[in-house]
Amino acid sequence: MKAVRFSRFGGPEVLEIVDLPDPHPGPGQVRIAVRAAGVNPSDWKKRQGLMDEELPQTLGYEAAGVVDELGEGVAGVAVGARVFGLSAEGAAQAELALLSYYAPVPPSLDFPAAAALPSAVETATRALDQLGVGSGSTLFINGASGSVGSAAVQLALVRGARVIGSASAANHDYLRLLGAEPVTYGEGLAGRVRALAPGGVDVALDVAGSGALPELIGLAGGAGHVVTLADFVGAREHGVRFSSGDAGRAVHALGEIGELIESGHFTPPAVQAFPLAEVAEAHRMGEQGHVRGKLVLLVG
Repeated sequence: MKAVRFSRFGGPEVLEIVDLPDPHPGPGQVRIAVRAAGVNPSDWKKRQGLMDEELPQTLGYEAAGVVDELGEGVAGVAVGARVFGLSAEGAAQAELALLSYYAPVPPSLDFPAAAALPSAVETATRALDQLGVGSGSTLFINGASGSVGSAAVQLALVRGARVIGSASAANHDYLRLLGAEPVTYGEGLAGRVRALAPGGVDVALDVAGSGALPELIGLAGGAGHVVTLADFVGAREHGVRFSSGDAGRAVHALGEIGELIESGHFTPPAVQAFPLAEVAEAHRMGEQGHVRGKLVLLVG
């Protein structure tokens, strides 16, 4: 099968499309013929050598496609089914991928839109679970307009929370459309949030990793009411929880998102798609930070 791989660390130019042996599913896994695979910031961090030291490496933790092989013990899904999900192997940017956690593609979505869901929805749900966001909560999201931030906005609103979110001025209308109350990034952030919530907020989620943790701690009344997805160093310095999948993934979110989409309570992010062979260009665009929504690779 064709797959994305790199054999040295560096810029997007180190990415290659190579031939690798076809994978086969283990117990509880399904194999899919990939139709679309998501691209995430962790991909270029891996490519730059910031996450894992071994070489060579494959890429991709989320994909959507058609089931073509079942692992031992798999029930409730058949060969030919349209599914999306998460790959524990980190090799989903390929013609074939093994999914450890998966759900049916919502009827109204195509494969690229479905491939944009797993990481953002799982990450946002995990953070909201860790913060205990529920009905009556006031949540501030630092970095609310990206794929994870916008997912967190919508999922928090479904839970009955009030959501205030920071974004650039150009994205304020988008946040209002989702149902959040927007404020602008940068100096004076806490004051702008307090103008909307004079007593501060119940909990805060840092998606942007922009050095705002001290302000978030002040707004939420303590480090225990803050979770960051992006500032590992700051989390250690300020005693804030850094959320990662290592402590357990919120995989229940994959099975729940379809109903929310079909009922109109969740709008998937816009998708910017590239052929698999143009993965380097997708990395360049993502690293420049000018993407609204989600980068997806088209396969097959």
